[in-house]
Amino acid sequence: MAHLFQMEDDTVLEQLNYTGVTTFIIAGFTGTKKLQVIYFITFLLIYLLTLGGNIILLITLKTESSLHTPMCFFLSNLAILEIGYTSVTLPKLLAISLGRSKAISLTACLVQSYFFFFLGSTECFLLAVMAYDRYLAICNPLRYSTLMCSRMCIYLALASWVTGFLNPCPSTILVGRLHFCSNIIDHFFCDVPPLLSLSCTNTYISRTIIFISSAVIVLGTFLLTMLSYVCILATLLRMSSAKGRQKAFSTCTAHLTVVSLYYGTVIFIYVNPTGQNSMEVNKVVSFIYSVVTPMLNPIIYSLRNEDVKKALKKMMLRRFCPGRQTF
Repeated sequence: MAHLFQMEDDTVLEQLNYTGVTTFIIAGFTGTKKLQVIYFITFLLIYLLTLGGNIILLITLKTESSLHTPMCFFLSNLAILEIGYTSVTLPKLLAISLGRSKAISLTACLVQSYFFFFLGSTECFLLAVMAYDRYLAICNPLRYSTLMCSRMCIYLALASWVTGFLNPCPSTILVGRLHFCSNIIDHFFCDVPPLLSLSCTNTYISRTIIFISSAVIVLGTFLLTMLSYVCILATLLRMSSAKGRQKAFSTCTAHLTVVSLYYGTVIFIYVNPTGQNSMEVNKVVSFIYSVVTPMLNPIIYSLRNEDVKKALKKMMLRRFCPGRQTF
């Protein structure tokens, strides 16, 4: 069976000399057959944990009336996004690890790249919006309910999704117009940097435009997020009540943890003027922000957010111990 798959991949390579690149081969994570089995089991567990964790978080946020707040509304959007984010890359990676064909058509490759950047850009905007929500709640509590009303929450969430949807269009068009001399993608999905490295033509303009676009989105939202937290920190330091300061800070730690993990890895990959990172390093870092982070987000928010933790415990007790009183 493995021999047949190898013959298929070799046939794809031979077609390059005659028809050009219409199909790519995704290298994935290399290793022996035993290591590939370990990869498959690990990736499958991560995928199931990501789906299960985010679905449970969504159900908790939906069913518990105490969590019907602006922050939890944005958190629901983030959970939906994370499910889609991992579903863009992991199913194909699971198939590759299982020994199935590594081939992917040019169209499917561009679609995968587009949705990956669409959801990644949307996450940047959502994280910035969530930081702004915490800023209003802590720095302007008297006007919070007025400023962050239901309509404003919907507008901010919709703006994040629409802007994220539009952001990958230039990069997808630019990559789609390139002429490729090789079809071996040394990555575990169709990411833009390895695709650019396969082009025979000069990619300076494409790289520059994609770099500027990534820098504006990633650094712009990151700076807005950090500005919100600088204002929050200044407000917390002025609080006379230590208990109030601790409670306010506890509502921000989960979000700060997610922001640090996500932006740290994304900036390393995409906001790099030289782009001289080795592909193995890029694979590992990309795996962290695109696969590991979506799995950890529901865990982080459940453990670091007291309101979510209490609501989750209450829901579980009501589900598995219906006769037990919950407070």
